[in-house]
Amino acid sequence: DVVIAALGDRAGLFGRGTSGEGCDAPSLRLPGVQQELLDALLDTGTPVVGVLLAGRPYALGRAAAEAGALVQAFFPGQEGTRAIAALLSGRAAPSGRLPVSVPRTPDGQPGTYLRAPLAGPSDVSALDPSPAFPFGHGLTYTSFAWTDLTPGTPGQVPTDGTVRLALTVTNTGERAGTEVVQVYLHDPVASVVQPEQRLVGALRVPLAPGASARVHVEIPADTASFTGLAGRRVVEPGDLEFRLSASSTDHRLRCAVRLTGPVREVGHGRELGARLRVE
Repeated sequence: DVVIAALGDRAGLFGRGTSGEGCDAPSLRLPGVQQELLDALLDTGTPVVGVLLAGRPYALGRAAAEAGALVQAFFPGQEGTRAIAALLSGRAAPSGRLPVSVPRTPDGQPGTYLRAPLAGPSDVSALDPSPAFPFGHGLTYTSFAWTDLTPGTPGQVPTDGTVRLALTVTNTGERAGTEVVQVYLHDPVASVVQPEQRLVGALRVPLAPGASARVHVEIPADTASFTGLAGRRVVEPGDLEFRLSASSTDHRLRCAVRLTGPVREVGHGRELGARLRVE
């Protein structure tokens, strides 16, 4: 036996629902007594699959660790029930990724991954703000290995150059599935403080069981640009780290690069994203 628990929101406007314009929430606890219902279902010992039909990411308490599976469907629209049924029955494999983080506790906000280092877990605070499920997280019915990271450019690239690298993604499971290769930029030192990391590119890589694909990544130096102290967008020389990741906290491979040369101002023709392709 298995329990499929459909939980979440009633869409509405100006207080006529639990999610929608004018329907603010004092905390990220499931509305009403849904958390008590979910806990009671977990107490039965029967495997529970939670399906969240909600307009915001709710904290799910012990279900985050104890549920057999969780499906964050948000508000899926007219064909949503068909899509959910296909995923739960195994007729289709999930391949989505979270566009927001899911908080661990109801009083924790769905904070952005675009944070400063001290906004994460640290020795300067007694609270751990780590989410239950981070930005970019998502599972499917198979597993993948990421290997053979090969830089296509030397360790030093000019501030008007392009970083090139490649990696191999292999489906190591017994079912077809889609991996999502995410590229995050970490800029540790800049004249204006930068987020700990930011997503600069992503690519869906569908693979049959046992199959591999070579993913090529090109990252223009413009991608590292930011609005400088003079109010103009610039690329600065210095060390960067590119994180090839399955989510904003699951970094599979890393590549360190140093930008060299003068500070360069970039104009309206700047390229602000990584280019990914499969060969």
